[in-house]
Amino acid sequence: MKKVISLVFNNFKNDSRVLKECTTLTENGYDVSVYALHEDGLKEQETISAIKVKRIKLKTKKLSKSLFMQIIKYLELAYKIIKMSKGKVDIIHCNDIMPLPIAVIVKKLSSGNVKIVYDAHEFQTETQKLVGKKLRKKLTFWTERFFIRSVDQVLTVSEGIAEEYQKRYNIPKPKLVLNCPAYNVIKKEDKFRELYDIDPHQVIFLYQGALTPGRGIEKLIDAFEERNNNDSVLIFMGYGQLEAKVKAAAEKNENIFYKEAVAPHEVLSYTTSADIGISLIENSCLNYYYCLPNKLFEYAMVGLPVLVSNLPEMKEIVSKNQNGIVVKENTVTAFKQGLDDIMKQDRNEMANNSLNLAKTFNWQNQEETLLQVYRQLSHG
Repeated sequence: MKKVISLVFNNFKNDSRVLKECTTLTENGYDVSVYALHEDGLKEQETISAIKVKRIKLKTKKLSKSLFMQIIKYLELAYKIIKMSKGKVDIIHCNDIMPLPIAVIVKKLSSGNVKIVYDAHEFQTETQKLVGKKLRKKLTFWTERFFIRSVDQVLTVSEGIAEEYQKRYNIPKPKLVLNCPAYNVIKKEDKFRELYDIDPHQVIFLYQGALTPGRGIEKLIDAFEERNNNDSVLIFMGYGQLEAKVKAAAEKNENIFYKEAVAPHEVLSYTTSADIGISLIENSCLNYYYCLPNKLFEYAMVGLPVLVSNLPEMKEIVSKNQNGIVVKENTVTAFKQGLDDIMKQDRNEMANNSLNLAKTFNWQNQEETLLQVYRQLSHG
């Protein structure tokens, strides 16, 4: 039985993609462990769906967040991961760039016997958090460029990002494993109306996911604050650095609500309680320009029409499948127009088109690519 370690630089509490991948591998005969970061209130070791989870405590955690201290923390983490994985791994599944140097060191120490799958959940050098940070962006680029040469297979999340990686680093085109939910027939629920006493005639627009800059959140708030009719409401469900702003908007406006993030297995039961899904990502970085957010496929799985940005990957899917409306540009005016336009459309037809889309874009289809990669590495 091949032993797999999945490295994540989070607490592995709400990481749905890593959970799906690890579950798939476990169900197909791989011995999977997740190495994550410890956080107060979470267990250092536990088993989730037959996946062994080890959260690593750092003695240096309380040090400041200055660059030098962050390096010290990283070195402690690297030492512990290398020590824990010695002789206990055949394949390292490296989630995003931060664990990549550690994975490569483990491979070198094994004389190349350990294989590495580099899973770029985003366009790592072109993310929103690197906008305007030239030094950090250069460091990220040179780190990825140097260490990606030691990787055995690259995975990523959209066609555009895969093509950029191929051109930028002169590597074989990464395999696509889209972040889709498992196909399932989801029972329609009404949790939001019950929770917030929303009138039956009001259309519920839902934004779910990270509450972070570059995702149209501030403009959505402005758009709903300027809507003076009582025909619709907006619900934000998630967490992130704009959480306080969303909560403040919810307290001030009767047509805006906030729902804290829920566990991955609960997400779709809330999603299906909405009427229209929103994914209005802004063209603020190349990562967002090429994005295919998991929320787009979650909306489809429960049959929601969608309102999306005029960005190539999302536009292609929605235009081809006719399951929603593409706004013209990322402005408050365009968002308001999009809200009005989709309210006038045949939403039942769009909903059916979303359900049909989900028959193709689901985890059962995506995991076949993942398993094919692992079979090749296991027998290569």
